[in-house]
Amino acid sequence: MIVIIDYGMGNLGSIHNMLRKIGSDSRISAQISDIESAEKLILPGVGSFDNAMRNLQNLDLIPILNKKVMQEKTPVLGICLGIQIFTRGSEEGSFPGLGWVDAETIRFRFNEPQRNLKIPHMGWNSVEIKKEDALFNNMVQDPRFYFVHSFHIMCNNPDNILTTTHYGYDFISSLQKENIYGTQFHPEKSHKYGMKIFKNFVELS
Repeated sequence: MIVIIDYGMGNLGSIHNMLRKIGSDSRISAQISDIESAEKLILPGVGSFDNAMRNLQNLDLIPILNKKVMQEKTPVLGICLGIQIFTRGSEEGSFPGLGWVDAETIRFRFNEPQRNLKIPHMGWNSVEIKKEDALFNNMVQDPRFYFVHSFHIMCNNPDNILTTTHYGYDFISSLQKENIYGTQFHPEKSHKYGMKIFKNFVELS
């Protein structure tokens, strides 16, 4: 069973529907017992960094998430804000992140002549795959995904970088560290490309 963590910050229904389309059982829940028994976890996110961390704290979910991800090595997929809270912290707020990945979350910074680019980065964009990984297994050529974000992550370990995307400059659009996966884009809004991401995540051994 895949548990989509309901901490008040994500497109839960869209993810649940996408998983149902590919024939995967999933449950939207914030119950510790559900998370304890989950075979895989999805941590979505839309909104601000501090609100996300505050909600996880208020629901007392951080200890069980740390246990599942860091000790039991349960596969987890963070989406948009979800990938950002995997980091140590964000320029958007003052709360510490989960710290599962040696990375920080920063705001887009554009120099001339990119200053006219709008923030947030919104719409469809392509990704460049930097290393082979099961999350992009048998992905169609030149995949495109839907983005909505003003901040992005900076990994201190380049081995964690799965894909990059260009918007003014190249930024990290997905990562992988052992059982930890994250996408800055929204696979639940990315049609066949996003469906393939979810299918590959479901099939992770």
